[in-house]
Amino acid sequence: MLMICGTDEAGRGPIAGPVVAAAVILDPDNPVEGLNDSKKLSEKKREKLSLEIKEKALYWAIAQSDPDEIEAINILWASMKAMERAIEALPVKPDMVLVDGNRVPELNVPAKAIVGGDASEQCIAAASILAKVERDRQMLEWHERYPQYDFHKHKAYGTKKHLELLEKHGPCPIHRKGFNPVKRVLENL
Repeated sequence: MLMICGTDEAGRGPIAGPVVAAAVILDPDNPVEGLNDSKKLSEKKREKLSLEIKEKALYWAIAQSDPDEIEAINILWASMKAMERAIEALPVKPDMVLVDGNRVPELNVPAKAIVGGDASEQCIAAASILAKVERDRQMLEWHERYPQYDFHKHKAYGTKKHLELLEKHGPCPIHRKGFNPVKRVLENL
């Protein structure tokens, strides 16, 4: 049996927090019904599917790049690094990796980039869901530490409310200082 791994990330767009990636090798004999791009699913559905993926997949792993690494190498390369780490964390070496997007991380296995892969490939959709659920979970934890930013509501995306709170309180340690909205606030301090 070929070990086909799907990988995807969550958190390229937010202005705070990590970028989280997942790698998933699904079991063709034990399918997970309802997989789709995580952005097209409700939070409740993602949570349910995340548990089912972890239970039914042959293998799965989650990794991330933190805000300091994002600042050091930029969000694209940090996303690639997180996906590399997730794939490397699998207990088996996949025969092929399918990556959501138009770029492939540096891997020592064959890989193929698929634009819109999180909607067309089940293994990528599964990775998309695991990455999104894990990142959202972390943002709830960061909300406990920095409640003044309402991370539990917007998950660090640059919403109008988040930008207002950023302006009012200045950035916290998990804000991505190189991202324009944060950079502008820092310049005005």
